[in-house]
Amino acid sequence: QVQLVESGGGLVQPGGSLRLSCAASGTIFSINAMAWYRQAPGKQRELVASITIGSSPAYADGVKGRFTISRDNAQNTVYLQMNSLKPEDTAVYYCNANVRERSWYLTSQNYWGQGTQVTVSS
Repeated sequence: QVQLVESGGGLVQPGGSLRLSCAASGTIFSINAMAWYRQAPGKQRELVASITIGSSPAYADGVKGRFTISRDNAQNTVYLQMNSLKPEDTAVYYCNANVRERSWYLTSQNYWGQGTQVTVSS
């Protein structure tokens, strides 16, 4: 089993910054892609940013130039630096990791964190 624990959410004023962290622990041989999703009240969960095992990032159009995703493979951790935050960024942010648990496993599984609330408001 694998656990993902997010941290770093909170209340911030428009234009402010926050840094989210997500640490994976448990039975881990390797982690393929890692990603951040978010879900605002009354809306579907949406992909915010993703990063490959080789640290190639991809972003949703609405966060390009403001958010930066990064990862530390030695620590099994993914980060999301969020700058120039807007009220529409308010949501619960979820970490996702595609994990291969054993070297002899041919497939990997997706795991989710419990979510961390980000509120952008004056």
